[in-house]
Amino acid sequence: MNTDSARQAWPELPYNEWKESCTTLQLWTQIIGKIRLSKTPWVNHSWHVTLYVTPRGLTTSPIAEGSRQFQIDFDFLDHKLEIQVSDGAIRRFPLQPMTVAEFYAKLIEMLAEVGIGIHIRERPNEVMEPIRFSEDRTHKAYDADYANRFWRVLLQADRVFKRFRAGFIGKCSPVHFFWGSCDLAVTRFSGRPAPKHPGGFPNLPDPITREAYSHEVTSAGFWPGGGPTDYAAFYAYAYPVPEGFDAAPVEPTAAFYNTDFGEFILPYDAVRTAKDPDATLLAFLQSTYEAAADAADWDRAALEREPVPPTA
Repeated sequence: MNTDSARQAWPELPYNEWKESCTTLQLWTQIIGKIRLSKTPWVNHSWHVTLYVTPRGLTTSPIAEGSRQFQIDFDFLDHKLEIQVSDGAIRRFPLQPMTVAEFYAKLIEMLAEVGIGIHIRERPNEVMEPIRFSEDRTHKAYDADYANRFWRVLLQADRVFKRFRAGFIGKCSPVHFFWGSCDLAVTRFSGRPAPKHPGGFPNLPDPITREAYSHEVTSAGFWPGGGPTDYAAFYAYAYPVPEGFDAAPVEPTAAFYNTDFGEFILPYDAVRTAKDPDATLLAFLQSTYEAAADAADWDRAALEREPVPPTA
């Protein structure tokens, strides 16, 4: 990938320039994610609630509604939200500055028009000072340019994460977007049970957290920033944290262990500005995985393989 192409594929994403839009967008994705949650059978580690990256944005993937199926998509090229139903019905509205309450009301109204009733818990998860969706007139920013940039970063991260995922034959999550924490993630499992997780995430029931971390994991992902981190970054962690993990040498040199988070951090800008962004990110993913797996004595020979290249 040449330099100009890389700049287009990996755009600048300074969190402080779009943090209000980022917060609003996260809350919008929570509404969509909770609809999927309310309609989908439970899958281990909450994999049934996630969204997925598409060539235009994010999607729920098909959701059953009786004998019909429907899907809700964010389109960050034409900036619209679209509902598609298997009987041919389509509803859409533009993504533009509007309160969370307005977004929620529009969505529920359009779903009702196509015969889909929705009952969700309106309290957002994993955010401080949550406001019920139908009452949230505080969060209303939407910067179309930055929403598009965010999706373009997700598009590249999704592609590289999938390449990384292909080298593991043990239990592994899909590459998916968790709307609670607003991050794209992929998680590998050793196959062994883990100690009971202490929980404690804001506005997330501890039993959900404990089920998610019921077995030993290494996980990596991307998030746009927020809270104590005012920049976009890739991350990698292990649960439980094996002795020596925090001191392990990892790549690239811009990566470091954040003791407050208990995970390795690679600033997004270190990938974006690298001569080879793909190789830089893959080095981070692989080296942090190896650090965790070796420290925890995973059976790597049984869990790994050389990725198989695409074939016609």
